[in-house]
Order: sequence, then C-alpha cells, then structure tokens
Amino acid sequence: MNKKNYFMRSLNLSHFRNIVVLTGAGVSAASGIRPFRGRGGQWDEIDPLESSDHSLLETNPKAIWQLYGALRRQVKTAPLNAAHIRLAEVEAQLSPDQKFTLITQNIDGLHQRASSSNVLEIHGSIHRTRCSNPTCSLAPHLDNDPHDNTLPICQICGSCLRPDIVLFGEQLPLKESWAAKLALRDCDLFIAIGTSGTVSPASSFVRSADYAGARTILINLEPMEPKNPYFKEEYLGYAEELVPLMLNFSSG
Repeated sequence: MNKKNYFMRSLNLSHFRNIVVLTGAGVSAASGIRPFRGRGGQWDEIDPLESSDHSLLETNPKAIWQLYGALRRQVKTAPLNAAHIRLAEVEAQLSPDQKFTLITQNIDGLHQRASSSNVLEIHGSIHRTRCSNPTCSLAPHLDNDPHDNTLPICQICGSCLRPDIVLFGEQLPLKESWAAKLALRDCDLFIAIGTSGTVSPASSFVRSADYAGARTILINLEPMEPKNPYFKEEYLGYAEELVPLMLNFSSG
C-alpha cells in the first residue's frame, strides 16, 4: 500500500452537511469497464476522432455505434464493485439535514444500479438513445440495444439515432452542469475518485469546492502530475479498496 494510504484516516461523514463526490473511470475499472484515457485506456488503441467525435454523426455514425454498442453489451453483465456499493450506502445513511451529490463522468449507469439516487451524469448515459437532429421532438429514451450492426433511424425525422452521451467536440449537458455548480457552491466535503485531478471537469470542480471552504480529497490510482493545489489531500490506490475504508459515519 502506498505510504499516503498508510496514514489515511476514515472520514466521519456525519461532520459534513453537503457532500459532493466526483467519480471517473477508476471507479468502474474493477467492474471490468476499461477506461478510455490513461494507463491501458482505449484511446491508446483507437483514435477517438474515428470513433467518438461529434462530426461522425454526419460522416460515419456507424463507427460511434460500433464502439458504444459494444460497451452496452459489456455493461449488461458488468458486476458492481465495492466502491459503487459503498457510495450508495453512504447516501442511504445520510441524516435528514445532509445532502449527497454524486457527479459521475462514467456513462455505464453502475452507480444507479447500486441504488445511488442523486446522480448527475455529466457525460450522459450509454443506456439512453436520442436523435442526432437537435431540432427533432424525439425525447431521449432508455435503450439497451447495441445497434452495432444496423444503424438505427429516427421514426419522426429520419435522422440517425445516437447514444445519449457527450462526444468529442460537444458541450456538457446544461442541466447537469448547472446542478453540479449549485451543489459545489455550498459543499463542505469534495472527493474526486478514480479521475485525474489536473484536467476539467475535476480541476474546475475542486477549485469551486475549495472556494466554498470544503475539505478536498483525491483518491486515484496514479498521482497528480502536475499537482493541483486545490486538492489538499491525495490518496493513492484502487477505488474499490480505499472508498470502503475511508467513507464512514463514525470515528475519523
């Protein structure tokens, strides 16, 4: 275990009123969901501009479905891990005067399967499909068909359908982004788990949390390079090991 973890004390969450947690790919890695970025990431083998760029919606939408359709198949049988389960337990154990907001960069829906309820999916969800035509009236809808062989077409406007996720070149969803900002404005504990602390959105979220006077913690497998000064504590290790150890309602 890393030296930083040896001195890690569990947090007594009853001391905090507005807890905000940001999760990234490192939380789902133990469930077999391969990250896109970082060590062993898919972008080491696949050019994201050829599989996840928004321009492909016009030029080659099938390439998008081939990648994310395969992910839909995988997520169906992916097991929950101890990090997903502990975060859901924490939310369930809150007192009436506490608030818990889980912001996730993950699109796999595993937090919801673990029974987390106040989840902001800032990169969208692999479990939803919507029309690629922004003026179409078709609402995003639940859909777990991988569509990786036949391109799905909108029955309303005839445009191709797409996964309801944020592709390269697209903005984060406004509703979720605004809700995240509101939560961070009053937060007194901010924990980023399984995500880099040096790039957006983690870098901007922790800055907002620090401005609000929150305790700021990063749990990640690899250290920040370069360091982000707004994270006051950093613990290195696997999310599924550290999260259950750290998040408690007694001691610490």
